[in-house]
Amino acid sequence: MKIEILTKRWQPRRKIQGIAAALLPFRENGKVAVEAFQRHLLATQQAGLMNAVNMDTGYVNYLGESEKLEVLEWAREVLGKDVPFVAGAYIEGQEGEAVALYRRQIETILKFGGIPILFQTARLHGKTAREQVETYQAICRGYSHILAFELGAMFAPNGEIFDEETVRGLMEIPEIQGMKHSSLDRTLEVERLALRDAQRPDFRIYTGNDLGINMIEYGSDYLLGLATLAPEKFAERDRLWESGDAAYYALSDALQYLGNVVFRTPVPAYKHSAAVFLNLLGRIPTALAHPKNPRRPAWEAEILADCARRLGYAVERDGR
Repeated sequence: MKIEILTKRWQPRRKIQGIAAALLPFRENGKVAVEAFQRHLLATQQAGLMNAVNMDTGYVNYLGESEKLEVLEWAREVLGKDVPFVAGAYIEGQEGEAVALYRRQIETILKFGGIPILFQTARLHGKTAREQVETYQAICRGYSHILAFELGAMFAPNGEIFDEETVRGLMEIPEIQGMKHSSLDRTLEVERLALRDAQRPDFRIYTGNDLGINMIEYGSDYLLGLATLAPEKFAERDRLWESGDAAYYALSDALQYLGNVVFRTPVPAYKHSAAVFLNLLGRIPTALAHPKNPRRPAWEAEILADCARRLGYAVERDGR
């Protein structure tokens, strides 16, 4: 892809829709730190971002059905009536037919007033574009607002980057209002944006590229795990971009530095980095990740403290 293509896509002063995939924090006893979780959801909403729960950042792949239900209850309780939030519909490991399983998840999410986003399933890997699209049509039929998701395998084995024919077909499904794109590939994301502009301009592409958060400059909105580490800084960055303030660049660079540290290999360990970071800021009680999640090294707190200071935060905890 030539640089000129990106230059032509540049969209200064665009209003951004930002969504933060919320981390699920834990106490020393291994239980969810519910009050800290709810405080963080509320702070994210008040900063100006929408929350997304039961996402990869919230360990959805490790949660049972009753645990996912509790997360939905906690989110609705603290955010209050009619405040929108996104929630993952995740069916891996469940027995049954895919369409019925997804629709059951969707119904549960809608019961709490959430916007469902469909995690991919390995059951559809290897299917043709037509088969994939027909399955999504059956899943979404009759609903007013569903989000799709393409997730690179570096994040989770059930993820898949769609071919163009599949993406085109998904954009033609009226119930699907947007799609989170998590390939970590700028070129591919720009292709998604160009296809969107040509086929369905009101369809939102939410970048999931935590290594390229300035994709907002070229037409993407975002749904990022990184945003849960510093929601007020992301909201400030978005306002600076919309207003045309050159201070945008320094803040964006500092946030990208944080993203480059947190989302290094192995990528799934970013959730432990997020816990360390939020604990350093005094926002969650421990730096513990879910026990099944990969861990970062003992020196993680030291490098993340540097990231925090670059963003203007005071470091309150030792991060251990």
